[in-house]
Amino acid sequence: MRRPHFQHLAAIGLMSFSALALAEPFAYVPNEGSGTISIIDTATDKVVGDMPAGKKPRGLAFSGDWLYVSDQPNNSVQLIDLKTRKLGPAVDLGKSPEGVYASPDGRWIAAAVEENDEVAIIDTQSNKLVSNIKVQGENPEHAVFSPDGKTMLVSAEDGGALDIIDFTTRKQVAQLKIGDRPRGIGFLPDGSRAYVAAENSSEIYVIDMATHKVLTHLKGGTRANGVTVHPDGKRVYISNGGDGTVSVLDTASNKIIATVPVGQRPWNMAITPDGKKLYVANGRSDSVSVIDTEKNVKLQDITVGVRPWGVVIK
Repeated sequence: MRRPHFQHLAAIGLMSFSALALAEPFAYVPNEGSGTISIIDTATDKVVGDMPAGKKPRGLAFSGDWLYVSDQPNNSVQLIDLKTRKLGPAVDLGKSPEGVYASPDGRWIAAAVEENDEVAIIDTQSNKLVSNIKVQGENPEHAVFSPDGKTMLVSAEDGGALDIIDFTTRKQVAQLKIGDRPRGIGFLPDGSRAYVAAENSSEIYVIDMATHKVLTHLKGGTRANGVTVHPDGKRVYISNGGDGTVSVLDTASNKIIATVPVGQRPWNMAITPDGKKLYVANGRSDSVSVIDTEKNVKLQDITVGVRPWGVVIK
């Protein structure tokens, strides 16, 4: 009689272990005011931990078991070991790094370095800085890879321009003049179009990636900022820092179909791999808003650290 009982307990233990394994994905939130990263379990929407992350963490990207975090005052990208949640080495980049992005294959990390007007490239195999790509625009904030990894778009927030880089040659090949103070960038999954938010002009620009031309632009919310694309490519989400809202844009019509109130000064965002929940960093509310993307309603606000800058999900 004892053997079936033992097997029953073993089965329960296995189920518990499986449940823990399925607790991912986690949302990682850099808090630039408190120098930490808050970890949110997206299954429960609870903060399950915090990690040290330098003096002023902003941009985040993953490759393998490493998290790469820009640390503005230290002019570097700080590496964090996700297995131990402890600080690893730092890579010196230049003055005031901001947005950090991984190439689709995880081989490269790109960091927009504001005061140097360049994009720094880190090889994740060696975790060394391997190149610096100069851009024409002033004060780049985001440097985002296309889905095929061959092109990079860089928003120059003080130049009113979008710089286009051929990543194969590591050279800028074009520049598009768009609205004042461009910020967030998002690609459709097939790479055919990119969406860019222009903060001071409160506009959203739609870029044809085959021709490198502006297809159209439309009025967004006040101080449009962060951009996140749904995995199915049918919706684009734009945070509006002045309104405290997130706009939902239909990519078939390029029209805004819903507006969702969130916290104060929403900034950068991330969506779960299944596309069901959007996480929005509210810089002045010290919170992350969770949006149900099927109903376009806010589910809740999660208290995090001081002045969250963005979210990435792994």
